[in-house]
Amino acid sequence: MALLRERRPDLHLAVSATTRQPRDGEIPNVSYYFMDEDEFMRLADEGAFVEWDGHFEKRYGTLWSEVNSHLEQGQSVLLEIDVNGAFNVQKAIPDAVLIFIAPPSLVALEERLRARGAETEEQIALRLARVEMEMSNAHKYHEVLVNDDLDVAVDELEALIDKYENEGGIDQDVSN
Repeated sequence: MALLRERRPDLHLAVSATTRQPRDGEIPNVSYYFMDEDEFMRLADEGAFVEWDGHFEKRYGTLWSEVNSHLEQGQSVLLEIDVNGAFNVQKAIPDAVLIFIAPPSLVALEERLRARGAETEEQIALRLARVEMEMSNAHKYHEVLVNDDLDVAVDELEALIDKYENEGGIDQDVSN
């Protein structure tokens, strides 16, 4: 997303909230809103999240405060979320455009995860199993983009964003 944001600074990338601990190099309130379980669930109970879900023994969500003000100003908002989150966003914001960004293969994804060096073997196995489930839902999105070459993928993503901004969004629900 960093390369896309360099090209399109007018796009707002919503910062997600999570109950997991920061990884090396992550900056609180920039990379994620890091919070404990109690705070996260208090906000969930108050309806502060557009979407939220639990996986990998942690919780992740997108706060309405990260979305509303930008939408009200007519700006596009990007959310980096999983399949469950995407379908929940679509329920809350019916004209949201869902773009599934797929790895070129599970082998390539596994190599990327290992190169990142942030997960244990067990966590990598859980992530790979989850990706299989998510990829089985890719057909329910408006668009599917394969991230095989970063520059090409960003070009394609930028073109899709331009397409939907110029067309004024979508008018059908694809999650059925």
